[in-house]
Amino acid sequence: MQTLPMDGVVVADFSRVLAGPYATMLLADLGATVIKVERPGGGDDTRSWGPPWTEHSSSYFESVNRGKRSITLDLGDPQDQESARELIRRADVLVENFRSGSLARYGLDYDSAREINPRLIYTSISGFGSKDGADLPGYDFVVQALGGLMSITGEPDGPPTKVGVAVVDVLTGKDAALGIMAALRHRELTGRGQHVEVNLLSSLLASLVNQMSSLLTTGIAPRRMGNRHPSIAPYEALRCEDAFLAVAIGNDGQFRKLGEALGLVALADDPRFATNAQRVANREELARQLENVLGARTAADWQQRLQRVGIACGQVNDLSRAVHYAESLGLRPMVDPGGGAAMQVRMPIDFSDHGSAEVTAPPRLGEHTKEVLAWLEDAEQQLSPIVARRNS
Repeated sequence: MQTLPMDGVVVADFSRVLAGPYATMLLADLGATVIKVERPGGGDDTRSWGPPWTEHSSSYFESVNRGKRSITLDLGDPQDQESARELIRRADVLVENFRSGSLARYGLDYDSAREINPRLIYTSISGFGSKDGADLPGYDFVVQALGGLMSITGEPDGPPTKVGVAVVDVLTGKDAALGIMAALRHRELTGRGQHVEVNLLSSLLASLVNQMSSLLTTGIAPRRMGNRHPSIAPYEALRCEDAFLAVAIGNDGQFRKLGEALGLVALADDPRFATNAQRVANREELARQLENVLGARTAADWQQRLQRVGIACGQVNDLSRAVHYAESLGLRPMVDPGGGAAMQVRMPIDFSDHGSAEVTAPPRLGEHTKEVLAWLEDAEQQLSPIVARRNS
């Protein structure tokens, strides 16, 4: 039987919507036992965020909740509060994204949890931190606006534009999972638990890397450039006969290869384009000349021709074509959790010494309440592995 990195780690998941559930799903994929605590009746808000719908829930909910157990607890009920406190006593990790101060009403805040379990890694996810922004509701779209991401996304003459997925929530979920694993390692060394805090705004700002560095270096805020790169050219989507082709040229040698492949041998010696700095300065004329040639063939044809000579490029795919392309390269982007759930995007990390946990369907609301409560009442009882409901 294979041993997984997070085997034996019990996670009490009090989080809802996306960033927290995504973090705990990553831990489940690595072998952790994740117990998702939901409110009776409705559960996680995203259970009702449809269409599209699956056989048992919304595709949104199922995208970030596989491999977990679901229990329902009314945190306003004294008996359920005691069950929650017993779960904290048994857990290694707690993840929550309640409004700041909300859990203190139930005796489930960090200070209370630390008294119950000093070894607990208590993880709080918020929109804007626990200080002056503690009372601000944190939605990915709003953070993309306030955090500057929309200001650098979209066409130069168009409106600020959000990224096409809740990327800030995803980044924050990954930061939360990373912080949890670091804190677990620290606990191995010291025996102490701690409070891990992440917030959407800080995760977004940290992810802006070279764009933020440009601001800090020059004092000038970067602007929207569509698909172009502020420091490299050509590095953009160029129009072919039928579709757009993303072309990324990282140095002068690659640019010479591009010119040769397109039949524009003299392009690399043109003083307007001979160096990257000159290409950036003359990017409009460069794009015009490249598109004059690219327009004669399909994007798929050019992709094949250019990749053959080592040029980084690719047709702009929709999501369906993106999955098929990954599969054509021998990758395994999808996994079937069974149980009537939709296909899932597989965890993208591969290990040479072990795999990931068997993927099981996202839980139905309260599906494991009886089992988990029995476990909480009996210190000798063990939680059995989750079995995929492939024939239910």
